[in-house]
Amino acid sequence: MALHLLKLCVGAESVEDHRAWIEARIDALRKAGLPPEQTHTTRMIPKRADEIIGNGSLYWVTKGKVQSRQRIVDIRPFVDAQGISRCDLVLDPELVLTVPQPRRPFQGWRYLKAEDAPRDLSDAAAALAEMPSEMRAELSELGLL
Repeated sequence: MALHLLKLCVGAESVEDHRAWIEARIDALRKAGLPPEQTHTTRMIPKRADEIIGNGSLYWVTKGKVQSRQRIVDIRPFVDAQGISRCDLVLDPELVLTVPQPRRPFQGWRYLKAEDAPRDLSDAAAALAEMPSEMRAELSELGLL
């Protein structure tokens, strides 16, 4: 069974805003002649990396709700210029929408067991993916999704 990570998506106003940031970052890397891979740098290195790499995802909390995830391709520890241990979470650039799940703020990242992770929006609900995230969240809170 896969193990996942949970992290706040600080600075993004919506899933669409987050998606646009990912696309802009990938485009900037391509233009600079660098490999177009998306990474997220974090201070703490997951001790259970073997359970995460390839099967796990990074679930993003945007505006108080888990609303999306990205598959974790690799975890690369390194030491920065100040001598501090860090790691890059190498992510699949595809942002997969999930059923919104409320979460309180926290610092850093948390492990997330597969059974506790929100489901992806199903293919039958693909049309919901086109709907603005605020509207999706509101309809979900009303029990209409």
